[in-house]
Formats: sequence, C-alpha cells, structure tokens
Amino acid sequence: MFGKHMNKKWIIYRKLFFSTFTISAFTVGGGYVIVPLMRKKFVEDLKWIEEKEMLDLMAIAQSSPGPIAVNASILMGYRMAGLPGVLTTVLGTVLPPFIILSIISSFYIAFRDNPYINAVLKGMQAGIAAVIIDVILSMGNSIVKEKESISVIVMFAAFIAAYFFHINVIYIILVCGTIGALTVLYCSKLNKK
Repeated sequence: MFGKHMNKKWIIYRKLFFSTFTISAFTVGGGYVIVPLMRKKFVEDLKWIEEKEMLDLMAIAQSSPGPIAVNASILMGYRMAGLPGVLTTVLGTVLPPFIILSIISSFYIAFRDNPYINAVLKGMQAGIAAVIIDVILSMGNSIVKEKESISVIVMFAAFIAAYFFHINVIYIILVCGTIGALTVLYCSKLNKK
C-alpha cells in the first residue's frame, strides 16, 4: 500500500518536473509565452485542472511579484502536489534558462556580432507576438463566453488604460484587483441571502 502511494507521487513529481522543464526549455520570449503552453499541457493534455482554474492561476501569477513563469509553476506545483510539487516545478522551470544562459554567456561576443543569429532572434520576436495574441484571444474568449459583464468591461478598460493612456501597469493591476475583490465580496453576500 505504502509503496503504491509513493510510486504514484513519484509519477506526479516526474510529470510535473518534465512538463515544466520542457515548457521552460522551449519557451522563448518571456513569461507571457509560457501561459498557452502551460494551458495546453495541464488543461488539455494532462487534464489536471479546468480552464477556469487555469485562468485564476494565471491571474494570480501575473499579479504576484516576480517572473510570471516561476509564479505560474509555483501555483501549479502547489495545486498538484503541495510543497514538494512547488520545489519540483520551480526546479523544472528555472533549470533550462540557467543552462542556456550559462552556455550563451560563454559565446556572447560571437553571438552578438553574428548577423544570422540576429536574424533568427528577429524572426523569433514575430513568433512571440503571435503566441501572445493567441493567449489574449483564447483567454479573452473564455471570459466573454462566461458572460460576466464586469470581467469583460475590466478587461477592455485595462487594455485602453495601458495602451492609449499609458497608465502604469502597477496602477491597473491594483485597480483591477480591487474591483475583483469587491465583486467577489458582493457576490458572496448575494449568495448568503
């Protein structure tokens, strides 16, 4: 009995580590690119969590201080396996960039002046933009499908405030967080009645 339980835990730890390691190793372009990959892996492929919970986890990861990829892996690891899951997913997320940056720093001068590498990096920027647009459309679409008018209004207002009025993102996050907290409090009071 104990052996089967431990074996099941090791399977979860192994899946968590290799999932986050693979996602982190092949994600170029920052934390926002990791969101659709984590969604595909944990929601669609492994079916460990639901779409709504993934949206909640990503919202928390984005609003928490620190890199979004690490925050998301911490939340996912804790959700799936507690503190050992956190350690497993953080190691899986941090290890690939550490290895890659260690190798690249050894050849920095050759990479910096190489026109082919510069062209590849410029091409990757276009791919990153496409992935970020995909995240916005898929996650925004799921919010619109739920028909929560407050969420849709806040989403568009945050975009307009950041893009057109150049309001600092910190203020937008604070306002959105306050609106979300007030909405949850209001809804919980309505449910109690």
